[in-house]
Amino acid sequence: MMETRIYTLTSRLHDEKAVGAATREFLDSLNVSYVFRGDDYADYGSHGLNLIFVRTGGTENIFRQLLPQLRSRSPQPFYLLASGKSNSLAASMEILSFLNQQGIRGEILHGQPAYIAHRIHLLSAVCEGRGRLSGSRMGIIGSPSDWLISSTFDRKTVSEQLGIDLHDIPMEELLQEIVRTNDTPSPEQSPRMEIRQALPMAENIYQALKKLVGRHHLKGLTIRCFDLLSAVKNTGCLGLARLNAEGIVAGCEGDVPAMLSMAIAQALTGETGFQANPASIDPETGEILFVHCTIPLNMVERYELDTHFESGIGVGIRGYVKEGPVTIFKTSGDLSRHFIAEGMLVRNQAKPNLCRTQQVVQLADKDQAAYFLTHPIGNHHIILRGHHRELLEEFLLEKQS
Repeated sequence: MMETRIYTLTSRLHDEKAVGAATREFLDSLNVSYVFRGDDYADYGSHGLNLIFVRTGGTENIFRQLLPQLRSRSPQPFYLLASGKSNSLAASMEILSFLNQQGIRGEILHGQPAYIAHRIHLLSAVCEGRGRLSGSRMGIIGSPSDWLISSTFDRKTVSEQLGIDLHDIPMEELLQEIVRTNDTPSPEQSPRMEIRQALPMAENIYQALKKLVGRHHLKGLTIRCFDLLSAVKNTGCLGLARLNAEGIVAGCEGDVPAMLSMAIAQALTGETGFQANPASIDPETGEILFVHCTIPLNMVERYELDTHFESGIGVGIRGYVKEGPVTIFKTSGDLSRHFIAEGMLVRNQAKPNLCRTQQVVQLADKDQAAYFLTHPIGNHHIILRGHHRELLEEFLLEKQS
Protein backbone atom coordinates (compact mmCIF):
# COMPACT_ATOMS: atom_id res chain seq x y z
CA MET A 1 0.00 0.00 0.00
CA MET A 2 1.24 3.47 -0.89
CA GLU A 3 1.36 5.93 1.97
CA THR A 4 -0.94 8.92 2.27
CA ARG A 5 1.12 11.84 3.50
CA ILE A 6 -0.33 14.95 5.09
CA TYR A 7 1.49 18.27 4.90
CA THR A 8 0.36 21.50 6.54
CA LEU A 9 -0.02 25.20 5.87
CA THR A 10 -0.23 27.37 9.01
CA SER A 11 -0.16 31.12 9.55
CA ARG A 12 2.35 32.32 12.13
CA LEU A 13 -0.38 34.52 13.58
CA HIS A 14 -2.12 31.50 15.08
CA ASP A 15 -1.18 29.84 18.36
CA GLU A 16 0.66 26.59 17.51
CA LYS A 17 -0.52 24.79 20.63
CA ALA A 18 -4.17 25.46 19.86
CA VAL A 19 -3.73 24.67 16.18
CA GLY A 20 -1.92 21.43 17.03
CA ALA A 21 -4.73 20.26 19.28
CA ALA A 22 -7.34 21.08 16.62
CA THR A 23 -5.22 19.24 14.04
CA ARG A 24 -5.11 16.03 16.08
CA GLU A 25 -8.83 16.17 16.76
CA PHE A 26 -9.66 16.70 13.09
CA LEU A 27 -7.32 14.05 11.67
CA ASP A 28 -8.33 11.49 14.31
CA SER A 29 -11.98 11.98 13.32
CA LEU A 30 -11.21 10.84 9.77
CA ASN A 31 -10.06 7.37 10.85
CA VAL A 32 -7.64 6.99 7.94
CA SER A 33 -4.04 5.80 7.82
CA TYR A 34 -1.50 8.53 7.08
CA VAL A 35 2.00 9.84 7.74
CA PHE A 36 2.05 13.36 9.18
CA ARG A 37 4.80 15.52 7.67
CA GLY A 38 3.79 18.94 8.98
CA ASP A 39 5.42 21.80 7.09
CA ASP A 40 8.32 19.65 5.86
CA TYR A 41 7.68 19.26 2.12
CA ALA A 42 11.06 17.69 1.31
CA ASP A 43 9.52 14.35 0.25
CA TYR A 44 6.34 15.75 -1.31
CA GLY A 45 5.24 13.65 -4.29
CA SER A 46 7.43 10.62 -3.59
CA HIS A 47 5.23 8.31 -1.50
CA GLY A 48 1.71 8.22 -2.92
CA LEU A 49 -1.22 10.50 -2.19
CA ASN A 50 -0.29 14.01 -1.04
CA LEU A 51 -2.76 15.98 1.08
CA ILE A 52 -2.17 19.59 2.12
CA PHE A 53 -4.01 20.45 5.32
CA VAL A 54 -4.76 24.17 5.20
CA ARG A 55 -4.97 24.56 8.96
CA THR A 56 -5.59 28.32 9.14
CA GLY A 57 -6.34 31.41 7.14
CA GLY A 58 -3.51 33.67 6.06
CA THR A 59 -1.71 30.80 4.32
CA GLU A 60 -2.49 31.69 0.72
CA ASN A 61 0.80 33.41 -0.01
CA ILE A 62 2.76 30.64 1.72
CA PHE A 63 1.21 28.20 -0.75
CA ARG A 64 1.92 30.45 -3.74
CA GLN A 65 5.61 30.52 -2.81
CA LEU A 66 5.66 26.72 -2.43
CA LEU A 67 3.84 26.03 -5.69
CA PRO A 68 6.81 25.93 -8.14
CA GLN A 69 8.66 23.50 -5.87
CA LEU A 70 5.63 21.25 -5.43
CA ARG A 71 4.75 21.21 -9.13
CA SER A 72 8.29 20.15 -10.01
CA ARG A 73 8.00 17.14 -7.70
CA SER A 74 4.56 15.78 -8.54
CA PRO A 75 2.06 16.02 -11.41
CA GLN A 76 -0.80 15.09 -9.08
CA PRO A 77 -3.71 17.47 -8.61
CA PHE A 78 -3.62 19.42 -5.35
CA TYR A 79 -5.87 18.03 -2.63
CA LEU A 80 -6.53 20.55 0.13
CA LEU A 81 -7.88 19.41 3.49
CA ALA A 82 -10.13 22.00 5.14
CA SER A 83 -11.42 21.50 8.66
CA GLY A 84 -13.76 24.46 8.81
CA LYS A 85 -11.90 25.99 11.77
CA SER A 86 -9.57 29.03 11.86
CA ASN A 87 -10.66 30.14 8.36
CA SER A 88 -9.31 26.90 6.92
CA LEU A 89 -12.06 26.64 4.30
CA ALA A 90 -11.83 30.28 3.22
CA ALA A 91 -8.07 30.02 2.67
CA SER A 92 -8.52 26.73 0.79
CA MET A 93 -11.03 28.36 -1.55
CA GLU A 94 -8.66 31.22 -2.32
CA ILE A 95 -5.85 28.75 -3.02
CA LEU A 96 -8.04 26.57 -5.23
CA SER A 97 -9.24 29.62 -7.17
CA PHE A 98 -5.59 30.58 -7.72
CA LEU A 99 -4.80 27.08 -8.97
CA ASN A 100 -7.75 27.16 -11.36
CA GLN A 101 -6.47 30.44 -12.79
CA GLN A 102 -3.16 28.68 -13.52
CA GLY A 103 -4.93 25.77 -15.21
CA ILE A 104 -3.93 23.44 -12.37
CA ARG A 105 -6.44 20.90 -11.09
CA GLY A 106 -7.27 20.70 -7.41
CA GLU A 107 -10.01 19.84 -4.94
CA ILE A 108 -10.98 20.84 -1.41
CA LEU A 109 -11.73 17.87 0.86
CA HIS A 110 -14.28 19.26 3.28
CA GLY A 111 -17.45 18.01 4.94
CA GLN A 112 -18.41 15.31 7.38
CA PRO A 113 -15.53 13.03 8.48
CA ALA A 114 -17.05 9.99 6.74
CA TYR A 115 -17.24 11.88 3.43
CA ILE A 116 -13.66 13.13 3.67
CA ALA A 117 -12.43 9.65 4.60
CA HIS A 118 -14.24 8.15 1.60
CA ARG A 119 -12.62 10.68 -0.73
CA ILE A 120 -9.19 9.96 0.75
CA HIS A 121 -9.61 6.20 0.29
CA LEU A 122 -10.79 6.72 -3.29
CA LEU A 123 -7.97 9.11 -4.19
CA SER A 124 -5.44 6.81 -2.57
CA ALA A 125 -6.69 3.90 -4.69
CA VAL A 126 -6.35 6.06 -7.82
CA CYS A 127 -2.82 6.98 -6.80
CA GLU A 128 -1.91 3.33 -6.27
CA GLY A 129 -3.38 2.37 -9.62
CA ARG A 130 -1.41 5.13 -11.31
CA GLY A 131 1.74 3.77 -9.69
CA ARG A 132 1.06 0.24 -10.92
CA LEU A 133 0.67 1.43 -14.51
CA SER A 134 3.61 3.82 -14.57
CA GLY A 135 6.69 2.38 -16.22
CA SER A 136 4.93 -0.72 -17.55
CA ARG A 137 5.41 -2.10 -21.04
CA MET A 138 2.54 -3.50 -23.11
CA GLY A 139 3.20 -5.52 -26.23
CA ILE A 140 1.37 -5.27 -29.55
CA ILE A 141 2.03 -8.61 -31.24
CA GLY A 142 1.39 -8.10 -34.92
CA SER A 143 -0.81 -5.12 -35.78
CA PRO A 144 -4.46 -4.46 -34.90
CA SER A 145 -6.88 -6.61 -36.87
CA ASP A 146 -7.96 -5.09 -40.16
CA TRP A 147 -11.59 -4.71 -39.07
CA LEU A 148 -10.75 -2.53 -36.06
CA ILE A 149 -11.03 0.61 -38.18
CA SER A 150 -11.95 2.92 -35.27
CA SER A 151 -9.82 1.36 -32.52
CA THR A 152 -6.85 3.68 -32.94
CA PHE A 153 -4.50 4.88 -30.23
CA ASP A 154 -2.08 7.70 -29.43
CA ARG A 155 1.30 6.43 -28.23
CA LYS A 156 2.40 9.80 -26.88
CA THR A 157 -0.77 10.30 -24.83
CA VAL A 158 -0.61 6.75 -23.50
CA SER A 159 2.99 7.27 -22.45
CA GLU A 160 2.47 10.70 -20.91
CA GLN A 161 -0.88 10.09 -19.24
CA LEU A 162 -0.57 6.45 -18.19
CA GLY A 163 3.19 5.89 -18.14
CA ILE A 164 2.74 2.87 -20.43
CA ASP A 165 5.23 2.05 -23.19
CA LEU A 166 3.50 0.43 -26.18
CA HIS A 167 6.03 -2.00 -27.62
CA ASP A 168 5.66 -3.48 -31.11
CA ILE A 169 6.53 -7.15 -31.60
CA PRO A 170 6.41 -8.68 -35.10
CA MET A 171 3.97 -11.54 -35.52
CA GLU A 172 6.80 -13.51 -37.09
CA GLU A 173 8.66 -13.52 -33.78
CA LEU A 174 5.73 -15.26 -32.09
CA LEU A 175 5.35 -17.75 -34.94
CA GLN A 176 9.05 -18.61 -34.80
CA GLU A 177 8.80 -19.12 -31.05
CA ILE A 178 5.81 -21.44 -31.51
CA VAL A 179 7.84 -23.56 -33.96
CA ARG A 180 10.78 -23.71 -31.52
CA THR A 181 8.53 -24.74 -28.61
CA ASN A 182 8.57 -28.45 -27.94
CA ASP A 183 5.18 -30.04 -27.50
CA THR A 184 4.30 -29.86 -23.82
CA PRO A 185 1.51 -31.98 -22.34
CA SER A 186 -1.50 -29.78 -21.75
CA PRO A 187 -3.11 -29.72 -18.30
CA GLU A 188 -6.48 -29.47 -20.05
CA GLN A 189 -8.69 -32.39 -21.01
CA SER A 190 -11.70 -32.82 -23.24
CA PRO A 191 -14.02 -35.67 -24.19
CA ARG A 192 -14.00 -34.42 -27.80
CA MET A 193 -11.34 -35.82 -30.12
CA GLU A 194 -10.99 -32.60 -32.16
CA ILE A 195 -10.26 -30.62 -28.98
CA ARG A 196 -7.76 -33.19 -27.66
CA GLN A 197 -5.92 -33.04 -30.99
CA ALA A 198 -5.81 -29.24 -30.87
CA LEU A 199 -4.59 -28.96 -27.27
CA PRO A 200 -0.83 -29.53 -27.89
CA MET A 201 -0.62 -26.59 -30.32
CA ALA A 202 -2.78 -24.44 -28.03
CA GLU A 203 -0.28 -25.23 -25.27
CA ASN A 204 2.63 -24.33 -27.57
CA ILE A 205 1.03 -20.94 -28.28
CA TYR A 206 0.67 -20.30 -24.55
CA GLN A 207 4.30 -21.27 -23.87
CA ALA A 208 5.53 -19.10 -26.76
CA LEU A 209 3.53 -16.11 -25.49
CA LYS A 210 5.04 -16.57 -22.05
CA LYS A 211 8.53 -16.50 -23.54
CA LEU A 212 7.75 -13.22 -25.31
CA VAL A 213 6.40 -11.79 -22.05
CA GLY A 214 9.71 -12.59 -20.35
CA ARG A 215 11.95 -11.57 -23.25
CA HIS A 216 10.30 -8.18 -23.71
CA HIS A 217 9.51 -7.55 -20.02
CA LEU A 218 5.80 -7.19 -20.67
CA LYS A 219 3.05 -6.55 -18.15
CA GLY A 220 0.44 -6.98 -20.84
CA LEU A 221 -0.12 -7.70 -24.50
CA THR A 222 -2.62 -7.84 -27.31
CA ILE A 223 -2.22 -10.18 -30.25
CA ARG A 224 -3.42 -10.23 -33.84
CA CYS A 225 -4.78 -13.63 -32.99
CA PHE A 226 -6.72 -14.45 -36.16
CA ASP A 227 -3.39 -14.78 -38.00
CA LEU A 228 -2.80 -17.93 -35.95
CA LEU A 229 -5.77 -19.61 -37.66
CA SER A 230 -3.96 -19.74 -40.99
CA ALA A 231 -0.40 -19.95 -39.69
CA VAL A 232 -0.72 -22.79 -37.15
CA LYS A 233 -4.37 -23.85 -37.52
CA ASN A 234 -5.17 -22.93 -33.93
CA THR A 235 -6.08 -20.00 -31.68
CA GLY A 236 -4.63 -18.01 -28.80
CA CYS A 237 -7.83 -18.28 -26.76
CA LEU A 238 -6.53 -20.72 -24.15
CA GLY A 239 -3.16 -18.98 -23.85
CA LEU A 240 -4.76 -15.58 -23.29
CA ALA A 241 -7.16 -17.04 -20.72
CA ARG A 242 -4.26 -18.46 -18.74
CA LEU A 243 -2.05 -15.38 -19.02
CA ASN A 244 -4.84 -13.17 -17.71
CA ALA A 245 -5.35 -15.52 -14.78
CA GLU A 246 -1.63 -15.19 -14.03
CA GLY A 247 -1.85 -11.39 -13.88
CA ILE A 248 -0.58 -10.61 -17.40
CA VAL A 249 -3.13 -8.46 -19.22
CA ALA A 250 -3.81 -10.35 -22.45
CA GLY A 251 -6.16 -9.06 -25.13
CA CYS A 252 -7.43 -10.23 -28.48
CA GLU A 253 -7.32 -9.05 -32.08
CA GLY A 254 -4.57 -6.47 -31.53
CA ASP A 255 -7.15 -4.15 -29.94
CA VAL A 256 -4.97 -1.61 -28.11
CA PRO A 257 -7.78 0.46 -26.53
CA ALA A 258 -9.30 -2.75 -25.15
CA MET A 259 -5.92 -3.79 -23.74
CA LEU A 260 -5.45 -0.37 -22.14
CA SER A 261 -8.93 -0.59 -20.64
CA MET A 262 -8.11 -4.00 -19.17
CA ALA A 263 -4.82 -2.67 -17.79
CA ILE A 264 -6.43 0.39 -16.18
CA ALA A 265 -9.18 -1.70 -14.64
CA GLN A 266 -6.78 -4.29 -13.26
CA ALA A 267 -4.43 -1.64 -11.83
CA LEU A 268 -7.29 0.16 -10.07
CA THR A 269 -9.57 -2.65 -8.96
CA GLY A 270 -7.41 -5.79 -8.96
CA GLU A 271 -10.05 -7.40 -11.19
CA THR A 272 -9.21 -9.24 -14.39
CA GLY A 273 -11.33 -8.10 -17.33
CA PHE A 274 -13.33 -10.06 -19.89
CA GLN A 275 -12.84 -8.54 -23.37
CA ALA A 276 -16.09 -9.07 -25.23
CA ASN A 277 -18.37 -7.53 -27.82
CA PRO A 278 -22.14 -7.08 -27.69
CA ALA A 279 -23.97 -9.67 -29.78
CA SER A 280 -27.45 -8.30 -29.12
CA ILE A 281 -28.96 -5.34 -27.26
CA ASP A 282 -32.47 -4.60 -26.08
CA PRO A 283 -32.53 -0.78 -25.94
CA GLU A 284 -35.91 -0.79 -24.20
CA THR A 285 -34.86 -2.95 -21.24
CA GLY A 286 -31.09 -2.36 -21.14
CA GLU A 287 -30.29 -6.07 -21.45
CA ILE A 288 -27.12 -6.85 -23.41
CA LEU A 289 -25.54 -10.14 -24.49
CA PHE A 290 -21.72 -10.01 -24.47
CA VAL A 291 -19.69 -12.76 -26.14
CA HIS A 292 -16.13 -13.86 -26.93
CA CYS A 293 -14.18 -17.10 -27.33
CA THR A 294 -11.83 -16.56 -24.39
CA ILE A 295 -12.21 -15.36 -20.82
CA PRO A 296 -9.69 -15.16 -17.95
CA LEU A 297 -9.76 -18.45 -16.10
CA ASN A 298 -9.68 -16.72 -12.71
CA MET A 299 -13.05 -15.09 -13.49
CA VAL A 300 -15.03 -18.27 -14.00
CA GLU A 301 -16.68 -20.79 -11.69
CA ARG A 302 -16.24 -23.45 -14.35
CA TYR A 303 -15.45 -23.67 -18.05
CA GLU A 304 -15.65 -26.00 -21.02
CA LEU A 305 -13.43 -26.28 -24.08
CA ASP A 306 -14.91 -25.91 -27.52
CA THR A 307 -13.67 -24.91 -30.95
CA HIS A 308 -13.16 -21.28 -31.92
CA PHE A 309 -16.54 -20.02 -33.15
CA GLU A 310 -15.78 -18.23 -36.42
CA SER A 311 -13.30 -20.79 -37.74
CA GLY A 312 -14.56 -23.98 -36.11
CA ILE A 313 -10.97 -25.02 -35.30
CA GLY A 314 -8.52 -24.76 -32.44
CA VAL A 315 -9.53 -24.32 -28.80
CA GLY A 316 -12.04 -21.81 -27.50
CA ILE A 317 -13.41 -21.39 -23.98
CA ARG A 318 -16.97 -21.36 -22.73
CA GLY A 319 -16.74 -19.81 -19.30
CA TYR A 320 -19.45 -19.55 -16.67
CA VAL A 321 -19.15 -16.60 -14.30
CA LYS A 322 -21.05 -16.26 -11.04
CA GLU A 323 -24.12 -14.09 -11.45
CA GLY A 324 -23.95 -10.75 -9.69
CA PRO A 325 -22.75 -7.15 -10.00
CA VAL A 326 -20.55 -6.21 -12.95
CA THR A 327 -19.09 -3.09 -14.52
CA ILE A 328 -18.79 -2.48 -18.27
CA PHE A 329 -15.81 -0.29 -19.15
CA LYS A 330 -14.01 1.09 -22.20
CA THR A 331 -11.64 3.98 -22.83
CA SER A 332 -10.55 5.30 -26.19
CA GLY A 333 -6.96 4.92 -27.33
CA ASP A 334 -6.24 8.61 -26.82
CA LEU A 335 -8.00 8.65 -23.41
CA SER A 336 -10.35 11.42 -24.58
CA ARG A 337 -13.54 9.36 -24.13
CA HIS A 338 -14.71 6.58 -21.90
CA PHE A 339 -17.81 4.57 -21.08
CA ILE A 340 -18.67 3.09 -17.69
CA ALA A 341 -21.91 1.32 -16.79
CA GLU A 342 -22.82 -0.80 -13.80
CA GLY A 343 -25.23 -3.69 -14.00
CA MET A 344 -25.91 -7.29 -13.08
CA LEU A 345 -24.78 -10.45 -14.80
CA VAL A 346 -28.14 -12.19 -14.87
CA ARG A 347 -27.24 -15.40 -16.69
CA ASN A 348 -24.65 -17.32 -18.70
CA GLN A 349 -25.75 -19.14 -21.81
CA ALA A 350 -24.29 -21.59 -24.30
CA LYS A 351 -25.91 -21.16 -27.68
CA PRO A 352 -24.02 -22.87 -30.54
CA ASN A 353 -24.21 -20.02 -33.06
CA LEU A 354 -22.19 -17.48 -31.02
CA CYS A 355 -18.73 -16.99 -29.59
CA ARG A 356 -18.31 -19.54 -26.82
CA THR A 357 -18.50 -17.45 -23.62
CA GLN A 358 -21.86 -15.70 -23.47
CA GLN A 359 -22.94 -13.35 -20.67
CA VAL A 360 -26.26 -11.56 -20.38
CA VAL A 361 -25.95 -8.27 -18.49
CA GLN A 362 -28.82 -6.10 -17.27
CA LEU A 363 -27.73 -2.45 -17.08
CA ALA A 364 -28.62 -0.60 -13.88
CA ASP A 365 -29.55 2.37 -16.05
CA LYS A 366 -31.31 1.00 -19.12
CA ASP A 367 -30.90 4.34 -20.92
CA GLN A 368 -27.15 3.68 -21.15
CA ALA A 369 -27.89 1.02 -23.76
CA ALA A 370 -28.35 3.85 -26.27
CA TYR A 371 -24.59 4.51 -26.12
CA PHE A 372 -23.86 1.23 -27.92
CA LEU A 373 -26.22 2.18 -30.75
CA THR A 374 -25.30 5.86 -31.10
CA HIS A 375 -21.67 6.57 -30.18
CA PRO A 376 -19.78 3.44 -29.08
CA ILE A 377 -16.04 3.35 -28.48
CA GLY A 378 -15.37 0.46 -30.85
CA ASN A 379 -17.00 -2.94 -30.46
CA HIS A 380 -14.97 -4.54 -27.68
CA HIS A 381 -15.79 -3.64 -24.08
CA ILE A 382 -14.43 -4.93 -20.79
CA ILE A 383 -16.63 -6.71 -18.25
CA LEU A 384 -15.44 -6.61 -14.63
CA ARG A 385 -16.86 -8.38 -11.62
CA GLY A 386 -18.21 -5.92 -9.05
CA HIS A 387 -19.25 -2.28 -9.22
CA HIS A 388 -16.32 0.07 -9.86
CA ARG A 389 -17.82 3.11 -11.60
CA GLU A 390 -16.76 5.67 -9.00
CA LEU A 391 -13.12 4.55 -8.93
CA LEU A 392 -12.79 4.35 -12.72
CA GLU A 393 -14.47 7.74 -13.15
CA GLU A 394 -12.10 9.34 -10.64
CA PHE A 395 -9.03 8.00 -12.44
CA LEU A 396 -10.21 9.04 -15.88
CA LEU A 397 -11.39 12.45 -14.73
CA GLU A 398 -7.81 13.17 -13.75
CA LYS A 399 -6.53 12.07 -17.15
CA GLN A 400 -9.10 13.95 -19.18
CA SER A 401 -9.11 17.23 -17.25
